Amino acid sequence: MTETSSPLSPCDHHDHPNTGVPGVSLHWCDAQAEIHKIVVGDYANNVFVLRCRQTGDSVLIDAANEHDKLLELCRTLNVRTVLETHGHSDHIAAVPAVREAGYQVGVTAADAELLDGYDYLLEDESVIEVGRLRLHTICTPGHTPGSICFRLEGAPILFSGDTLFPGGPGATHFDTGNFEQIIESIDRRLFAPLPAETFVLPGHGTDTTIGAEQPSLDNWVARGW
Repeated sequence: MTETSSPLSPCDHHDHPNTGVPGVSLHWCDAQAEIHKIVVGDYANNVFVLRCRQTGDSVLIDAANEHDKLLELCRTLNVRTVLETHGHSDHIAAVPAVREAGYQVGVTAADAELLDGYDYLLEDESVIEVGRLRLHTICTPGHTPGSICFRLEGAPILFSGDTLFPGGPGATHFDTGNFEQIIESIDRRLFAPLPAETFVLPGHGTDTTIGAEQPSLDNWVARGW
């Protein structure tokens, strides 16, 4: 599921709006949903826009940086709200600008104090409606106390933020991190319930799948990071 190797079937490029924003790609789609991706900022943050193909409504995941590009993306793709996977500075730099432009921002209570401002709180095991799409919230503390992932109902898609990457969990060496906690979150909340074919879209870098990462859990525990 990379831009170079993943087929976009059954979608056709002509079915989708042209964002006109430099660096934006149509990353994945099926008959109901499409995911647009842009990489921004000094830390190469992945920003995703999930769009309902039936209604045109969208949600932006992580207002990371380069707010001018993100605001243009929000306008073009009819973004209704912004969801933050966690409160680290590289994932929230554009939050003040998108809020000033009128977009509401959601974050978990445990990470809310890391933002200068927000509009509502994200809760565990709740549903966020995006047009006719449904995003399920999965709290996965460890990278930060309030890290959260989003699973797209009816499709093999997980937005993992900085909780799960190809090759291991997100970093936990800073004050807000907890290695044992992130391992438990990944094992119990992602690996146990999610099918192996679930695509994992992380906050940085390339995609992976639950099935590709699950066999390495014991190795991650043994190495300690």
